[in-house]
Amino acid sequence: MFDAALRRLIDPPLGRAGRRLAAAGWTANAMTGAGLAAGLISAALIALGLEALALIPFAARCLADGLDGAIARAADRKTALGGYLDISADFLFYGAVPLGFVLADPSGRGAAGAFLLASFYFNGATFLGYAVLAERRGLQTSAQGEKTLYYSNGLLEGGETLAFFTLIILFPPIFAPMAWAFGLACFLTGTLRLVAAARRFRG
Repeated sequence: MFDAALRRLIDPPLGRAGRRLAAAGWTANAMTGAGLAAGLISAALIALGLEALALIPFAARCLADGLDGAIARAADRKTALGGYLDISADFLFYGAVPLGFVLADPSGRGAAGAFLLASFYFNGATFLGYAVLAERRGLQTSAQGEKTLYYSNGLLEGGETLAFFTLIILFPPIFAPMAWAFGLACFLTGTLRLVAAARRFRG
């Protein structure tokens, strides 16, 4: 919901950093891979009950997720494969963090974690399905920044998800109630996107 506004704030510094990294030899795909590795390390630390330590690779992953696109733009090498790798890495990371919390306490967090992951699955499917339909219609948008696929907006987007992750990492005991609440919001986001798609792509 707030990603478009956030992009206006973070894109200028990311752009400057991306130009420096591209000049130093970094590629967008390498940054995507580094970010995914940091995210999975963060999830593993959460599973071990080391949430405070998990904040460090979590922050690194968030930074890398913004830098990969900035590097691609700086090097003028935005590719469909790069976008595919980026969204795949995002979805794996989004699933790994709740899994880490569930593994740390299966009996206390299992049901809430399963509900949250189901909501992510549904929301992700509506997001990618919308992108496919938009591509077939030749639609484009830059509201969430320059992307290689159509990013439809929604009640919950990347910024809200990262804020949710930050909150539960800082305060692990609230994972279960927050997972139920955020999962409901994800289901609502996906449902609203389905309704929007039905209206926009009818016929």
